[in-house]
Amino acid sequence: MFAVMLRRSPLSRHPFRLLLYLEWILVAIATLAILSPLPSRPPNRPRPAAQIRVVPAPFIERAQSPPIHERPFRRHRRNYPRYPIAAVTSIGILGLLGLRLPTGSTRLPQGLYTLLGLELSWLAVLIGSHAQTAFPPLLLVVVIRACLMFRWRGRIIVTLLAYISFLVMLGLAVARVHFLGVPLTRLLHRERFRLQPDFLDAVVLNSSLLFGFVLIFVTLLVSALLTAKQSQDNLTQANERLRRYTLLIENQATLQERQRIAREMHDSVGHSLTAQSIQLENVDLWMPQDQTKALDHLQKARQLGKNALQDVRQSVASLRVDPLQNRTLTQALQQLTKAFEQNTGIKIIAQIAETATLPKEFANALFRLTQEALTNVSKHSQATEVQLHFREQNADYQLQITDNGQGFDPTQHTVGFGLQSMQERTEALGGTFTLHSQPQQGCQIQAIIPRGIR
Repeated sequence: MFAVMLRRSPLSRHPFRLLLYLEWILVAIATLAILSPLPSRPPNRPRPAAQIRVVPAPFIERAQSPPIHERPFRRHRRNYPRYPIAAVTSIGILGLLGLRLPTGSTRLPQGLYTLLGLELSWLAVLIGSHAQTAFPPLLLVVVIRACLMFRWRGRIIVTLLAYISFLVMLGLAVARVHFLGVPLTRLLHRERFRLQPDFLDAVVLNSSLLFGFVLIFVTLLVSALLTAKQSQDNLTQANERLRRYTLLIENQATLQERQRIAREMHDSVGHSLTAQSIQLENVDLWMPQDQTKALDHLQKARQLGKNALQDVRQSVASLRVDPLQNRTLTQALQQLTKAFEQNTGIKIIAQIAETATLPKEFANALFRLTQEALTNVSKHSQATEVQLHFREQNADYQLQITDNGQGFDPTQHTVGFGLQSMQERTEALGGTFTLHSQPQQGCQIQAIIPRGIR
């Protein structure tokens, strides 16, 4: 329950919790400075006997007061500020404002928020005195919050405003300006007449330079911390996006691998089973007339069944089967067309060009395309002749298969898995797949794969 309350608290919504803790430390320093009394000044040290001074007669009778350094020390009646509750209240409001910074794209709320912080800082030192110790921490709080809200331009503007406020306060303190009867600083107010002018100017100059350097250091430090935190947040978000993309890619890779397995099974086993089915039909056809031919077709069907079983085992054992089996594409296509003609009785006219430099992935894909196309011809076309052309033209590999079968209307028939598999294989290599067919006019497929794609 405490953890839930902590997550819902304004503290958990702060953009940089470490800087919030630093602000609270500065606010505590300012509060202690407002409430702390000034240390009592030690009594005057004995001075050497005054030398005899010659005073003109007209002035002897006039009562002369001793110099300031010879006057007896009088303790100030009050070492605490006159309005401590109001000053601490202003500092407390300034500290609580850090729990919720204004958000949004508009700069007006953020500018008003910064001006309110400066006003509360001025009010605290005007009514609480001790400006020399309480005002710088309060101004640093305002600058830190400005770094959280603004970019570099806004940070520089607020830093300059804080520095100008410090200089104005320092000037008013030296000039002994009182607000509601309370001096801005008791120390300068009491010691001003005891300090030499040159020494007082040096104190003011050193204070101005020191606070200016502190402002620059704090601004750069906070900006560096914010940049590091933003880089870390960006890295975390990038890692999260990368994790989601990795899961998405894994799922996509799994789906693609399943589709590839389906294509492999369909192309290898489907082709063998189709050829086996044709051989068994031939067995049924020739059994009453010629048992010798029937047994020959039966033997071929048995061999095709063994090939199909071997393909299944190979597909299950290894999903990266090389369909060429260390043959060139030309040799594999020649054997495929010869086996197709023997098994189906369909005449095939093949023109296959030699391609010694054909990449292996291209050769495998083109072989599978040809295998699937011939399987479709034997299963669906009722063709008597097939023309196969493979050549290398310009910068492309071109595969074209045409049959004289019954054809079909592509707009009225759903594309089967075989045609879909052929199109996916071609597009995976950056190529184009086209299909032309009309009823009673046969069918033609063409795959063009650019040579430059690897």
